[in-house]
Parts: sequence; C-alpha cells; structure tokens
Amino acid sequence: MTHNRNFPILPPAERELLSINCASYPRKRILIIQLKVYAVLAINIGSTSTKVGVFRGETQLFVETRNHEASDLSPFQTFVDQNPFREKIIEQILQEKGVCLEDIDSIVSRGGGTKPLSSGAYRINQVMCDDLLSGRYYKHPANLGPVISFDLANRIDCPAIIFNSPVSDEFEPLARYSGLPEIQRRGGFHVLSQKAVARKVAEEMGKRYEEINLIVAHLGGGISIGGHREGRIIDASNAIEEGPFTSERSGSLPIIEVAKLCFSGQYSQAQLQKKFAGQGGLTGYLGTHDARLVEKRISEGDKDFLLAYQAMAYQICK
Repeated sequence: MTHNRNFPILPPAERELLSINCASYPRKRILIIQLKVYAVLAINIGSTSTKVGVFRGETQLFVETRNHEASDLSPFQTFVDQNPFREKIIEQILQEKGVCLEDIDSIVSRGGGTKPLSSGAYRINQVMCDDLLSGRYYKHPANLGPVISFDLANRIDCPAIIFNSPVSDEFEPLARYSGLPEIQRRGGFHVLSQKAVARKVAEEMGKRYEEINLIVAHLGGGISIGGHREGRIIDASNAIEEGPFTSERSGSLPIIEVAKLCFSGQYSQAQLQKKFAGQGGLTGYLGTHDARLVEKRISEGDKDFLLAYQAMAYQICK
C-alpha cells in the first residue's frame, strides 16, 4: 500500500483507512485516517497504595486510589505474598466502577525492578514477570504491577506494557560512583511520575521537555529527587537505598553504624532489609506511615510528631 506523504504513517493496528470519492472532484481520491479510540487500563502499585485508572483515548473515565495501612500489609512477609491482595483490589475497583475487563484494549502498568532499561515502553512477557517475582534486581511491591497486568491481559488477549520503568538508566558516568569500587550507584526511582511532571512543567513554560533543565522531587512512600537535563534524568537519589528518609524508609544512613547493626546478631539480612525499607522513616519513629494521622497529631500539639515530620522535610530539602 502506498501512502500520501502528507499523512502520517501509522501502525496498521492504530488506523482505519477510508478512500472516498469527492463529488466535486470525481477523479480525485482522498485518503482519510480515522484513529480508533482505545480503552486503556492503567495500574500503579506503590509501596502503600494501589491506584487504578481507565482512559478512553485521552479522556480519563476514572482514577481510584486505595491507600493501605501498615496493618493491611503486615500479614505479608514478602512483596510477592501481596500479589493476590493487590489483584483482588484492582478487580474490586473495576467491578465497583462497572468496567468489564473484556472492554479493555490495552493495559499499562508502572514498571518494576527489572534489569536496567532505557526509558520508554516495553511489552510485558513471562521473562519480565519471572525477573520481577524473583526480586533479583529489586524487591518492591511495584514489581507486582506488570505481573498482575500480564495476568489480566492474558485473560482477554490484549497487550500489556510498562512505560518509563523505575530502573530506566540515563545516568551520567560520574553519577555511578558511590565512593567504594565494589559498589556502583544504580537507578531505582520514580521515573514515570518525574518525567510526567517535567513534561507538564515544560508545557506550561511553552517549551519542550528536551529543551529545559529541572530538579524534580517525588514525595510518597518512597522519595526520589532527580536532575533532568534536556530530556534525560542524569542523576537521582535511589528511592530504596539512599536519599531522605520517608514515611516508611530509612534513606541514607551513617555507614559505620549500619555495619555495626549488620553484625550485631540481632537481625537477619531479610529483617534488616525490611527495617530499612518498610519499617524505617516515620514508621520507625512514630509507628505510622500515614501523613494524615501525623498532621492530625501535630495539630493536637504532639511535639514528637512535629519534630519527626520536620526532620523528614529537612532531609528532603538538604
């Protein structure tokens, strides 16, 4: 098939080509490209929340977020154990919103802890799911998003993809130095939200994302701060291993004291990893990761809650 060079060439699955005769110009043929409007299910599994949205084309039909208390997640020993719990929540949301899974054309998930990738879109397959469930690169509930998406997509025979994975690697060479030859810094942060916000800011500035430089902070159960230069995140704090402490993560710690803790005999490796990412930060200091509760206690005059909250803000700024 030949295409008029004045029209964009689109993948066959994304176009319908209609050739019609014009009454005024019977010898002319006009090519019309009619885009199909797809229904997309978007899934974002965070450390303390499950977020689901359905879009038709660029129109948001709904977005629903379910926040999880520490008591909801404490029965699960590993992130993999949360899989049935998270998938059930997604199915419940769709049922409550009256969405039939068979009406979905494609599923897109927040990425997880795969091997380092370039930013962009990747189709989910069994190899990716096996990597995510093994926790070979990272152990985080976000790993379940692609796994659940792949399961749902297989039920209805539609594509499932991830976009701007948290392990997208655009670091400059200098950013990889940790200070110890045996350890190389690696990406592991909120690439999807950081790039989305950066593009929105660029649009508000009347520029392209690839034309500006920004510092972007993502604040959630994990916190990451990234340096964006002309469309690439050239350095960022790893949201699990470093940076400020968060509602449930310890962030960067005094290394000598960490070494002492590791060899104290009080904890296994798994217990310490859980303590650093899951039981640290506000959870460790205050017994909760719920910022709403923290702010309520502050408004009631609790000075311990105020000081811990200010310390988190101080570390973010620092």
